[in-house]
Amino acid sequence: MDQRKPFEVPADMRKFAEQSVEQARQAFDRFIAAAHEAVAEFEGRAQVARTGAMDVGGRAMSFAERNMASSFDFAQKLVKAKDVEEVIRLQTEYVKAQVQTLNEQTKELADAAAKIAKDAAAKPL
Repeated sequence: MDQRKPFEVPADMRKFAEQSVEQARQAFDRFIAAAHEAVAEFEGRAQVARTGAMDVGGRAMSFAERNMASSFDFAQKLVKAKDVEEVIRLQTEYVKAQVQTLNEQTKELADAAAKIAKDAAAKPL
């Protein structure tokens, strides 16, 4: 074999190799585009969930503040009670009000959590 003679690739083989490289590039580009789309979808859903979680956390803190204020109000009323009957009445009213309040707060938080899950799942691609 003459080493001075340049190596020649047959035209058909060169064309096949070029087509193969181009097909591989296109397949890779589609894969990367799909990966970017999946990451964007995940980030969008995660952002919806984060925002919702912050809302629920804020509501829970607000509820805790109101519940503590209610407890302090109750304690203040107790120390001013004139007799045992008034203490029992105040206690009964407080417990009844707190049970109702806690039921409402629980329902509100559960509804908010369900909405977060629904919104995150429904986030468009």
